[in-house]
Amino acid sequence: MKKLLVAAFLLTGMLSLHAEDDGRISPLYFGPNALPVPDMLDGTVSEKIYAEVSYDFYKGFYGDRTQDINVKLNIPLFTPRVNLSVWMPVIEFYHNTPRSLAHQASPEQKVNGKEFGNVYVSTDIHVFRQKTFTPDVTLRIGLITASGDSEQYARYFDAPGYFFDTSIAKSLKFENDFFKELRLAANLGFLCWQVTTNSQNDAYMYGLKTVLDTKAFSASFAWQGYSGWIDDGDKPMVLKADITGNIGRFRPLLAYQYGLRDYPFHQFRIGLGYMF
Repeated sequence: MKKLLVAAFLLTGMLSLHAEDDGRISPLYFGPNALPVPDMLDGTVSEKIYAEVSYDFYKGFYGDRTQDINVKLNIPLFTPRVNLSVWMPVIEFYHNTPRSLAHQASPEQKVNGKEFGNVYVSTDIHVFRQKTFTPDVTLRIGLITASGDSEQYARYFDAPGYFFDTSIAKSLKFENDFFKELRLAANLGFLCWQVTTNSQNDAYMYGLKTVLDTKAFSASFAWQGYSGWIDDGDKPMVLKADITGNIGRFRPLLAYQYGLRDYPFHQFRIGLGYMF
């Protein structure tokens, strides 16, 4: 009987440890859309209604692939200095490999599947406008819904989240017919998401961004991330580069993102925006 009790105790301990390992609610072990680093503001907000549709392709470091359709909408609220912004990966299709499934170690596993994404909603406020000796300052308050309910497959967190951040930027104007300005921006904020019924992960957000505006296009390069306190793969750091064309009201775009830490993906994006 004692041997049986000891064996049962050891088995219980092993299952508990395995359950704890499987409970890693962090971007390192989930799909690319679970909790990506939010695109930072550059000290300004959209002064007009802007709508965007894009196609994303993610190539994972473990051979996995994800494709999604992403939509975004910016709506000025009563004043061009305040935006309501909504964005989400509407639907994603993914293909796992033995390596990616072993890395995720999720409670349930699928090689192929499709999932609906989370909805992000934020209020973006242009607090201060740039003047001779003062920068542009924006404040953003965001909410992350739990509409993407597929935690058992390590695709989306089955929990809501929220964030708020501030971006400070300064522009260098060009006296040129083609080049308009070079913009430098810094970002700092706070991000929180639920990990269990009684606990949450708190992270500070950070980022640096440079933007070159011309008459034909706008190009940007950013270094961003957030850092949680649990230290279970919750410190994603990424590089982002994009170029957006300026063709009348249309804004064709290309973008690339690379995960430096705790975000094992390459992201390629092609899309089209429209300024109303």
